[in-house]
Amino acid sequence: MTGLAKAVQDTNTPELRGFREVQRLAYACAEAVAGQLRSGVTEREAARMQRVWLRERGVRDWFHLPFAWFGDRTAFAGFKVPLQFFPTDRKLEPGMPFILDMAPVYKGFTADVGYAGCLGLNPLHDRLLADLEAHRELILREVRERRSLREIYEDVERLMTAQGYANRHRAYPFGVIAHKVDRVAERRWSPQVFGFGTQALKGLVSDVLHGHREGWSPLWSPYRFSDHPPQPGLWAVEPRLGFRGTGAKFEEILVVTDSKDPEQSAFWLDDDLPHVRRWAEEKVAA
Repeated sequence: MTGLAKAVQDTNTPELRGFREVQRLAYACAEAVAGQLRSGVTEREAARMQRVWLRERGVRDWFHLPFAWFGDRTAFAGFKVPLQFFPTDRKLEPGMPFILDMAPVYKGFTADVGYAGCLGLNPLHDRLLADLEAHRELILREVRERRSLREIYEDVERLMTAQGYANRHRAYPFGVIAHKVDRVAERRWSPQVFGFGTQALKGLVSDVLHGHREGWSPLWSPYRFSDHPPQPGLWAVEPRLGFRGTGAKFEEILVVTDSKDPEQSAFWLDDDLPHVRRWAEEKVAA
């Protein structure tokens, strides 16, 4: 078990408090920037707004710099090469969906979040957001059952198909739906390589090498290297639905431990998040 996994299981509160704080900070940024988006704003401007907001609040390092996707780019339409993931001059228009994605490191703790919204009314986008709730429930249930990551991935994909959607996280490198996150050594300044913080990347590469020796992977994919039960630690999970030119996702941290108690063996780090509140409000309204 890694040092972080031991800390999560043995000294729960202090360790998780740090990750919860940075995750809430990132979601606060997403909500603040989403509230400032207007017709004509570009993806590059939206990504810069996220960077500025977080830097003003003490963020100096990143797992990855902020992304923003507008319109059919929320569904990764036509994406073939990694450079297409980076923000462009695509302008936001009324009724257009958007996704803000950021992974700040704060006080040595890492978050990776995704926020889906729309500029004005879009019933299709509302439907995608509502249908994501079933994926959050499925993932947690099957992680607690200690199904293999590969099996859970396939079940998520089957659910998407049954809902009438395409699996758009398959467009990511290795088709990942999630990856592990860890503590990062604090630095006053850390360089980035292709938008990813070098300190965080070192940690991920270390996990890849360590996991390879022990038969597990920090990347949750549909491939053979993910054909193992969930490894204890923290996982940034991001199912992404696509329907034609519209995409939606959430991204948040799932905590996995070695506990024999099913409820303690896996749980979402925080239930007070925008998409979770939205689902609760929709149930009350219904």
